[in-house]
Amino acid sequence: MARIKQSNFGGTPFQKLLGHNQEVMTSWAELGDELEKDGCLSATLKEQVRRTLAQGNGCEYCKAKGKPDPLNFDEKTSVAVGFAEAFLKYEKGIVPDSVFQILHNYFTEDEISELCAFICFTTAQQYFGALMKLEANEF
Repeated sequence: MARIKQSNFGGTPFQKLLGHNQEVMTSWAELGDELEKDGCLSATLKEQVRRTLAQGNGCEYCKAKGKPDPLNFDEKTSVAVGFAEAFLKYEKGIVPDSVFQILHNYFTEDEISELCAFICFTTAQQYFGALMKLEANEF
């Protein structure tokens, strides 16, 4: 059970925890929607990155949405997921330049920027879920 009661505002259990401050919930959801859709990177690639991060960021609610599916990885997805795994491995996301060099071999600057923004925002979401003890059965 989550650490606070869900508000009456929001469309998901996660949003209902943020819904105690509707402006924050709305802005958070809008940014999440923007980052999750097809942009420089496909929504499919980003979903595999999200699933990878969920396994290491401690949010049971996020983990319950599924593990990464390597059978559906293309080359770019494999590299992006590997980068997400490196992000999780290094303390506070301090990823070595050598790891970024690999990204530069597969992604444009625009794609790297989007990937890093997506990873940071997704990690914040998953930390919030973990902090609030949002559980898998609260779908």
